[in-house]
Formats: sequence, structure tokens, C-alpha cells
Amino acid sequence: MIVNESGEDYLEAILRLSAVKEDVHSVEIARELNVSKPAVTKAVRLLIQKGYVSLEGNHIHLTKAGREYAETVYERHKTIAAFLTKLGVGAEAAEADACRMEHLLSEETYAAIKKFLEE
Repeated sequence: MIVNESGEDYLEAILRLSAVKEDVHSVEIARELNVSKPAVTKAVRLLIQKGYVSLEGNHIHLTKAGREYAETVYERHKTIAAFLTKLGVGAEAAEADACRMEHLLSEETYAAIKKFLEE
């Protein structure tokens, strides 16, 4: 597992970008997360060390473990955003808040939100 939320944000961004096209580049990640290209390079190195991404030339790919982790984080994001929207929060605010909350909620709270949405 990643210890900080920025690593999870990078995995989530790579997942979303790879859904559009197979090969993801650091400049696209930088644009998506509004960070510098050197910050992406540093983050990608750490994600490679943890076994979550691989680098082939200048193409960044999620490993199997990285894809599974990113999908889990993204699912949390979508669920929390849906919950906030159901409460009446505007779509833009719900997305921004979900991005922060997905890293902080306990499993118990997240499970309760999922159950609430399923009812």
C-alpha cells in the first residue's frame, strides 16, 4: 500500500489516462494533476520501486498490482462523489471533496456510505 495520498492520486490519474489511450506520458500526468514534470518523474520512480508502475521508454503503464490498487482508489472516489451529489452537493464540489476524502475515510465509514447508496 502507498503511505500517502499523492501516490494514490498519481495511480488514479494514470488509470484515468490509460482508459483514454494505452500509453501514458509524464506530461499528461503533470497536466492532469496540475504538477510539474519533475514531480511526476519523482513520483513515477517511487511507484516503480513499489511495483505499481512500469516504464517502457517514455510510456508509463500500471502493473497488475498498480491497476488493482488504482481501481480501488478510483472506486472509492466515485462512490464518495455519488454520495455527496445525493446529499445535494454540486458536481464540481463533490468531485473536489471526494478527491480529498477518498484517502481519509475509514473502511467502516466507506462501507456505510456504500450501503447507504445501495438502499
